[in-house]
Order: sequence, then structure tokens, then C-alpha cells
Amino acid sequence: MTDNERNERLWNLAERLAATYRHDGVINRIGEKDLPSQATIVRILDRLLSVVFPGYFGDPVPRDTDLCLFAATNLDRLQGDLTAVLDQTLRFSRRHGCTCASLWTEPAGGQPESDLARVAHRLAFEYLENLPAIRTTLRADAQAAYEGDPAAASTDEVVLCYPGLLAIAVHRLAHPLHRLGVPLVPRIMSEWAHHRSGVDIHPGAEIGGSFFIDHGTGTVIGETTVIGDRVKLYQGVTLGALSFPRNPDGSLVKGGRRHPTVEDDATIYAGATILGGATVIGRGAVIGGGAWITESVPAGARIQGGRPGVSVAR
Repeated sequence: MTDNERNERLWNLAERLAATYRHDGVINRIGEKDLPSQATIVRILDRLLSVVFPGYFGDPVPRDTDLCLFAATNLDRLQGDLTAVLDQTLRFSRRHGCTCASLWTEPAGGQPESDLARVAHRLAFEYLENLPAIRTTLRADAQAAYEGDPAAASTDEVVLCYPGLLAIAVHRLAHPLHRLGVPLVPRIMSEWAHHRSGVDIHPGAEIGGSFFIDHGTGTVIGETTVIGDRVKLYQGVTLGALSFPRNPDGSLVKGGRRHPTVEDDATIYAGATILGGATVIGRGAVIGGGAWITESVPAGARIQGGRPGVSVAR
């Protein structure tokens, strides 16, 4: 192939590819300046992890560090970066049909805000107010992992090595943004954790304290899942939807309660699948590996794995 032939072939290919940019707009945003940046959100998430796990994530923290100054410096940077990302995201989302109407008004009501920078500034501060409580919850999560896994030599090992704790930590950081009604950003955070840990937790899931996912790989927790305190899951557990209602035109109905409730002190072993918004795993129940659950399970029940439906062993 001569240079001219090569160049002609490449140019023809470029024309064909450019034609898809013009006509297949669902998967490109040419000229879009407000599309949220995944890389920027991941950098913010890295800083958030260094704030909730100082010394484990980010730079080392010397023993004589002024901790108040350390916190203030990080919070100042986070507030600025998060405000910028939220402003960008809100502009993009409102222009492209976001229905998050609660974001356009002040918390006490009043007139809609046209200044999205002011909305973003308010949301960033409201979000950062959650960080002390998130740290307290993550301490209990790390302790639950250490106490619940005989292979764990220390809580240091749990924080540094356990993919389940990483996924839980990112969920604890993403969930308040989801609760505030922020579009896109919490989902980008949770999917980063999914990629890193193999654990897929939708940021909308409600998860209680002292939560432990052992091994983690392949665990899926859906958007409307509710999990109580001191729950333990193993790898490959699915807390999912049983079926999806459809509109008259055949499209899926968005929203609604689709995922199960897992009450306090329940244990769910590897590969179990629990489906449906009306399905409740009762307090202290134990679900065996490979079980397929589509009906509620009473408190304290023992469910044999490997069979469809519910099999209660007393």
C-alpha cells in the first residue's frame, strides 16, 4: 500500500466515522461544555477518601499535624471543587430535561433559583456537613469487617485491602448526594467503586451501620434496597428487582420500590439471589449460599441454599 493509498483509505474511514458523530447523537456530546467530567469527580472522590481515612488514602499525615488545619484545608478545596462540578452538572442536567425540581429552590421554599452557581454552592456545603457522621459510620463498618472475618489480622488490613469496605465507603460518600437529588455525580462515584472493587451498589440504596461485605466480588445492591444494621453479605449476592412494570407504550416504568429489605443482623451467603420490592428478609435470618428468594422470610429463619423459592429450616 502506497502512502497515498493509505491516506485516502484513512480519510474515507474518517468521513464514515464523522457521519456517525452527526447522526448517532445518543452516544456523543460534541460541543458540550457542561458534561460532568468523570476524571474531575474521581479526583474529588480521592480527596474525600483521604478526608474520611486520613493517612490511609492520600498523602501521609505527620503525627504533629494540626488536625483542624488539615480538615479545614481539605474542606476548602473540596467545597470549591465540588461547587464547580455541581454547577456544571446542574446546568447540563436542566438543559437536557432533568426533573430534579427540588434543586432549583431554597430548602425553605420560595422562588425558583436561576443562579445555579448559588444552588451548587448551597448543595456542596449541605453535602460536606455529612462527613463527620460518615466517618463514624465507616469506623463501625471497618470494625464489623475485622470482627466478622477470622482472616482479618487488623483493622489496618481491612481499610487497606478489603474491596468490600472500599465499596461501602464510596457508597457512604455517594449516598448523601443522591439523597440531595444531585444527578449523575453520585452514580459516577459508585460506578468507579464498582470498577475498582467488583461490588455494585447503587447510590440510592439505604444501608445501616456495621455493614460487612466479605470478599465482595459480584455483589449487587439495587437502588431501592433497604438494609438494616449489622448485616453481613458474601460475594455474589444479588439484592435485585423481580420484575419491571411497563408503560402502555412498552417502556419501563421508572422509579418505585423494586428491591428487597434486609432487616438487622441478617446474614446472606455467597451467590444468594433475593428479588422484589415486597420481599423482606427478617431480622437475624440466615440465607444459604445459592438460594433464590422471591418471598419474605421470617425473623430468625434458616434458608437452605441451592433451591428455588423459600425453604425454611428450623
